[in-house]
Amino acid sequence: MTRFTPAELEAARGRLVPDVVADGLQVLFCGINPGLMTAATGHHFARPGNRFWPVLHLSGFTPRQLKPSEQDELLSYGLGITNVVARASARADELSAEEYREGGRLLAAKVARLRPRWLAVVGVTAYRAAFDDRGAAIGPQERTFGATRVWVLPNPSGLNAHWTAVTMAEEFGRLREAAQDFRNTP
Repeated sequence: MTRFTPAELEAARGRLVPDVVADGLQVLFCGINPGLMTAATGHHFARPGNRFWPVLHLSGFTPRQLKPSEQDELLSYGLGITNVVARASARADELSAEEYREGGRLLAAKVARLRPRWLAVVGVTAYRAAFDDRGAAIGPQERTFGATRVWVLPNPSGLNAHWTAVTMAEEFGRLREAAQDFRNTP
């Protein structure tokens, strides 16, 4: 992995990282916003301590653990990635309440356009802020966007010590099973 200086990472602040999306995905994963490492590399969930890629594999979504640089391979599995807020920051707490709300509006429009079967928001706090749903918890939500169902997953950041990779993989696996069941329903 490329090493970046603090100045190079700081220069990535505010950058946008392209989504990995296509029409009709099984699951569109939605992060909070790109971190500086993600913005510097152009690859989602690129920070070495982030557990998204290992958990995605452990949960059975991918046959092997992908590297962030292999993110485009997700499309072949019917998976994609976007973010609630597009601009990169060092920490999610740098985002304003209005950015979250606007991000929620833009995300709803994106989901309406792309029509994934499931929207999986990784981070309950981001979901609550983006959709003004203070009672949301990890798991499937009542909210839908057209035919798209919503699932809130734990944040895979290494800072989220409440969840281990194994317990996160179990929750991601519940979504994977629901997505398979949904796909097999006439």
